[in-house]
Amino acid sequence: MLVCGSNTTEAHPIVGLKVKDAVKKGTKIIVIDPRRTEIAKIAEESPTGIFLRIKPGSNIPLLNGMLNVIFEEGLENKEFIENRVEGIDAIREHVATYTPDKVSETTGVSEDMIRDAARLYATSEKSLILYGLGVAEHKGGTYGVIALANLVLATGQVGKPHCGINPLRGQNNVQGSCDMGALPYSYPGYQHPDDPEAMEVFSKIWEKDALPVEDGLMEPQMYEKALKGEFKALYLVGYDPAHTQANISSVQKALKSLEFLAVQDMFMTETAKLAHVVFPSSCAFEKDGTVTSGERRVRRLNKAVETPGFSRPDWEIICDFAKAMGYPMNYRHPSEIMEEIAAVSPGYRGISYERIGDSGQVWPCPDSSHPGTPLLHTEKFPIGKGRFVPVNFIMPEEDADSEYPFVLMTGRRLEHYNNGSMTRRCWNFDKLMANEELSIHPDDAKRLNITDGQMVDVISRRGKARVIAKVTLGVMPGNVFMTFHFEDPLVNILTSHGMDIKTMTPEYKVCAVKISPVR
Repeated sequence: MLVCGSNTTEAHPIVGLKVKDAVKKGTKIIVIDPRRTEIAKIAEESPTGIFLRIKPGSNIPLLNGMLNVIFEEGLENKEFIENRVEGIDAIREHVATYTPDKVSETTGVSEDMIRDAARLYATSEKSLILYGLGVAEHKGGTYGVIALANLVLATGQVGKPHCGINPLRGQNNVQGSCDMGALPYSYPGYQHPDDPEAMEVFSKIWEKDALPVEDGLMEPQMYEKALKGEFKALYLVGYDPAHTQANISSVQKALKSLEFLAVQDMFMTETAKLAHVVFPSSCAFEKDGTVTSGERRVRRLNKAVETPGFSRPDWEIICDFAKAMGYPMNYRHPSEIMEEIAAVSPGYRGISYERIGDSGQVWPCPDSSHPGTPLLHTEKFPIGKGRFVPVNFIMPEEDADSEYPFVLMTGRRLEHYNNGSMTRRCWNFDKLMANEELSIHPDDAKRLNITDGQMVDVISRRGKARVIAKVTLGVMPGNVFMTFHFEDPLVNILTSHGMDIKTMTPEYKVCAVKISPVR
């Protein structure tokens, strides 16, 4: 098991329990991370585990270096590549320059460990990759994912049980929302406007002849245009960008410049405080519906308790909002919405509210007699043959320098979740962790005359946050770590304006800061 850029046991504790159990039963584990997290300790302390402690942002050269070793030592799956993959010559030539000695200089990982990790992943009968936001939340995040996919294609570790590549999502139902078309460039089922048959289905079911054919805006583009006065209104559902987005001073300014901001959420979040209208929504236990997990399994949500106060299920609020805008949505129950989903999305066509049952249904499920498809890519990829894509190291937007000598990484801790709007309202969680902390290495703390538990100011080019110092060996010298769970301080006031060059995902994982003790 190769775990890359994932603090699995804290950010995804249920998956983390399964990983722990697998290692106890003999699964070999490789962990790639700048921090010595719990999952990294498991790899480090396992007799068959490997912990590759990289410099922040150097995922791509490390993965290219592993691929270099695989090709150099003839560990690639030649039969799989011959039958199912294109571009082998170009990728061989490309990674030939990523020799272990050069990669070691860039990443801080020894040549021997790079080779050992490559051999372990390539020669195991079954190898699975888990990756998290530590891969995606970089300027080269998309290319980091591609570098992982190149490893999968080179070794044929895909299309069979316990193999492949599994993204550990940052939020619940990310899979389901993307399936439903919550992307600015596709319709439900990942169908595009250049597909006339799909567009005909949408037009017929939605009773609209003229449907949008141009891509919408990515989130950062919305803020950019709002600041220019070109983007007027925003409707946010279950999202708190005034707290969780990067470089939030700029985001908050953009939100305040809108002519109309509607927020639909369970609690009065930082973003809701800026809204012109707030729609109180219900939580998962207060409504019926479905959720789609990261394994593409559609499962039922069953209402357990009544909704409090004026709160209502999200779908009811959206339906009334649409009616007020002149488009009737006359659903009476989530089962009717599920019927429409099946009608417009080929992958969901065989899934019905009744058929989901207790165990759920995995898409693709093309018809009502189909059992679902738990395992993808067994014989071919959606595009036919897979393609190797050479990717280069992309430097972060900013790095440590003489003025801002530390690299700040942000992430999550076990005790709280995301913006903390739910977990910080639970007294027992708050008792476990009531305040934000700055993880700092003992050598750096000693040099700056900082003691454990002391208040410090963390300053970037964009703002300042005052927090408690936590002296720990969990971070390397020159690196510090914080989360964004708390309203005070708003840690993301510090984070970089850099973003992934393809997806515009903020670069939360690398930010230059300086630190001073508060006397």
